[in-house]
Amino acid sequence: MPTISVYIIAFNEVEKVSAAIQSVQWADELILVDSHSTDGTAEVAESLGAKVIQVDFKGFGDLRNQAIKACSMDWIFSLDADERCTPEAAAEIQQLVKSHDVHEVYHTPRRNFFMGRWIKHSGWYPNYRQPQLFRRGAMSYDLKPVHEGYVLHSKLPIGHMKSAIWQFPFKNMAEVMHKANRYSSLGAEKIKHKRINMWSALGHGTWAFWKHYVFKLGFLDGWAGFVIAVGNFEGTFYRYVKALEVQKGSAWRAPLPHTTGNSS
Repeated sequence: MPTISVYIIAFNEVEKVSAAIQSVQWADELILVDSHSTDGTAEVAESLGAKVIQVDFKGFGDLRNQAIKACSMDWIFSLDADERCTPEAAAEIQQLVKSHDVHEVYHTPRRNFFMGRWIKHSGWYPNYRQPQLFRRGAMSYDLKPVHEGYVLHSKLPIGHMKSAIWQFPFKNMAEVMHKANRYSSLGAEKIKHKRINMWSALGHGTWAFWKHYVFKLGFLDGWAGFVIAVGNFEGTFYRYVKALEVQKGSAWRAPLPHTTGNSS
């Protein structure tokens, strides 16, 4: 019977990683890819039977490729620390890998929970990210620092799982703001070569708000949908401003105070 590796990437996720690992105890191999957490994440993972490898963070694409290299089973399932594999998804995964299907790579739907509710709109369902189930060798990742893409090494079409996993992307509003800050910094590296000014930053941010709140029906998610749209405005706006800051360099730095040359 085909075997399954599950890898989880994490950094200072001690409050979430336990539930993530417990949801995939059915796997033949559990790998936690940690980037030198300081809050006990690695120790918790080891106590639950996961093999922990430490990888210097050079972007999420590189991190996931290092995770693939650490996996030794026939199939790989990718799970983030804020995700939970449901029993239904686990059963489907185990059935798919032993069936003679026409796919070697599968997208997995995600059901996101935020502000006490399942977010059905706002672009958050089914919220596919990179394919999460794939035969070893059938897929890898590009080297983008954030919102990394995937590279197929299979000639077969991508399949779609039916059963959803659950995701709890933010434990509180402070984490919403923290992630927006971190991801906007990483994203700025991707766009720093573009022509940017403050008006274009504002335009991109405004479009991000309307896209999630109106066109992706975020208004149907109540106040949670509004907060999600505002968060996308902030993350997008600051991504462009940070890229502009890189382009401006010393021109945006505060000047040093003038001195007379005489000191007392």
